Amino acid sequence: MSFYESLQEQTQAEREYLLAAPIFAEVLAGRISLDSYVAFLGQAYHHVKHTVPLLMACGARLPERLEWLRGAIAEYIEEEYGHQEWILNDIRACGADAEAVRNATPNLPTELMVSYVYDRIARDNPVSFFGMVNVLEGTSIALATQVAGIIQDRLQLPDQAFSYLTSHGSLDISHVEFFKTLMDRLDDAADQAAVVHTARVVYRLYGDLFRSLPLPRESQHAAV
Repeated sequence: MSFYESLQEQTQAEREYLLAAPIFAEVLAGRISLDSYVAFLGQAYHHVKHTVPLLMACGARLPERLEWLRGAIAEYIEEEYGHQEWILNDIRACGADAEAVRNATPNLPTELMVSYVYDRIARDNPVSFFGMVNVLEGTSIALATQVAGIIQDRLQLPDQAFSYLTSHGSLDISHVEFFKTLMDRLDDAADQAAVVHTARVVYRLYGDLFRSLPLPRESQHAAV
């Protein structure tokens, strides 16, 4: 079994915790409000804006034996730079206040997720960052395109409100393939363990991020 396959197997329970967040069932059932979608975009902004700084922090701390991985990080940085501004543009296309989102404090799970990965890079093993990549890219491939279509149909929003979701959905499959090749080159047991552990924790925190989003009002009433 390749390390990438082992990573998916070892994080299955945490992945299921994420996907069990009530907001996913609501969206897939066609129950979504504009407030919920904008809230999701707001939390996405507050973690995506850290993607490039986290990549830089990881690359700066990698040992020489992982120079090949530092080269991959340089590619990631070039591709990921500025994506947080796409999210703010989506928010504007929804008719919401992007500057208020930019200046807002993120929800606690979002703040904890970002802080945790910074800490893992600085305190434990910089390769830990790729545990977060596994969670975010894997979840995007699984859900983003399908969810974007449902939300757009339900809320009748323009295409300009979905640049973040559509760019991180099925069109992003090449990123996951690239990630697989990187993970399968990791042959050090400590590096592999760091990725697995971080992925498990980030799945939990990302799941809590989705649990922090407001549900559509009709769903809130049904749950009472």
